[in-house]
Amino acid sequence: MEGHRRLLKTAGDYLILTVAAFLFAMAWECFMIPNDMSAGGMMGLCTVIQYATGGLIQASYSYIVINALLILIAVMAMGIGFGFRTIYAIVVSTIAMRLLSGWEFLHCAPGSFFYVRETLLVPVLGGFFEALGIGLTMRYGGSTGGTDIIALMINKYWPINLSKIFLLSDFAIVILILFLPDKSFADMIYGFVEIIAFTLMIDMVVGGRQSYQLMVFSERNAQIADYICKELDRGVTVIEGMGWFTKSKRDILLIILDKKQFLPLSRKIKEMDENAFLSVAPTQSVYGEGFAEIKAGPKLSIFKKKADEIPEKD
Repeated sequence: MEGHRRLLKTAGDYLILTVAAFLFAMAWECFMIPNDMSAGGMMGLCTVIQYATGGLIQASYSYIVINALLILIAVMAMGIGFGFRTIYAIVVSTIAMRLLSGWEFLHCAPGSFFYVRETLLVPVLGGFFEALGIGLTMRYGGSTGGTDIIALMINKYWPINLSKIFLLSDFAIVILILFLPDKSFADMIYGFVEIIAFTLMIDMVVGGRQSYQLMVFSERNAQIADYICKELDRGVTVIEGMGWFTKSKRDILLIILDKKQFLPLSRKIKEMDENAFLSVAPTQSVYGEGFAEIKAGPKLSIFKKKADEIPEKD
């Protein structure tokens, strides 16, 4: 039974990865490339190559070649499981780009389904779909390659906001548009618009590391605590308190849980005790067992080792 559930979960993950790959490909092949636009990221670089070669080297081709090298980095940095899902996402994204490039009825062009009259909306929609595709891929353990591999590796060792990593790398790549003879300052601005839309959206999709610190005041603390430990697999700390008005002692439950677990738990608490009182405080980063590891950089262990080798003075 457990193996069957695991198989269904894995199949569901790969189904979402497939949808995410098509969303990522849609951003470029349906919106950006049909309008001769570029932006940041590895695909931005690939579109610059495509425009510079007059279409001789398609963006989908350079995309898979460059990422073939980055896959090795992903496997070494994030593990084999990450590497396999990355391979899957990159291959499906490449196939999706080849398919969508031929489906002109889906291109953002006059007469097609996704056509929009306002040119400025094209990079906005492109950034939205790209962030949706990349964000879903990251949430399910993969990567579409390029700069998001670099971003995930940096985020593995340092608690840096993903959007900031993307923004810095994308800013450097979008400047390359100005080196193309048929591109102007306006084309670079469209690239920045796509980057802004992408940056605003990516953290919302990925979800970051945000958690909640929850304090529960209830007459059914034991029942609530058992549910949290057994069903949510989270720890509970019991704090002794006293109501100053009534002078009666009562236990307070302190729980730290993921953002996605808060809504189901609050509903369950309401079912157990409709008079329960909850105090909720968002926490941006939580480190320790069951959450993220403390990130102090990959060189910390080296420094610690050297410090341990220094003999103590009597």
